[in-house]
Amino acid sequence: MSQISIIRKHDKSMKAAKSAVNKVAAAIAKKFSVEHQWEDNILHFSRSGVDGHIALSQGQVEVHVKLGFLLMFIREPVATEIERVLDKEFG
Repeated sequence: MSQISIIRKHDKSMKAAKSAVNKVAAAIAKKFSVEHQWEDNILHFSRSGVDGHIALSQGQVEVHVKLGFLLMFIREPVATEIERVLDKEFG
């Protein structure tokens, strides 16, 4: 199993940060066909071979992803795409 962990600081309000995370989730869902749902300030996403969440707090956003065996070979493209969208939304 391969893991991706990305932490970014931000200076957005929680409302604006949650809106930005929704955009990140939409991009991830479109690119990697994952389903997602909010539970408080944590957005959970999953599909076969992928499980993860985006935890939002005041001043910080954390992305944690676990890739199953068959998907661990695409770890770098997945991480790069997540970082690209995070940088775009939280820049």
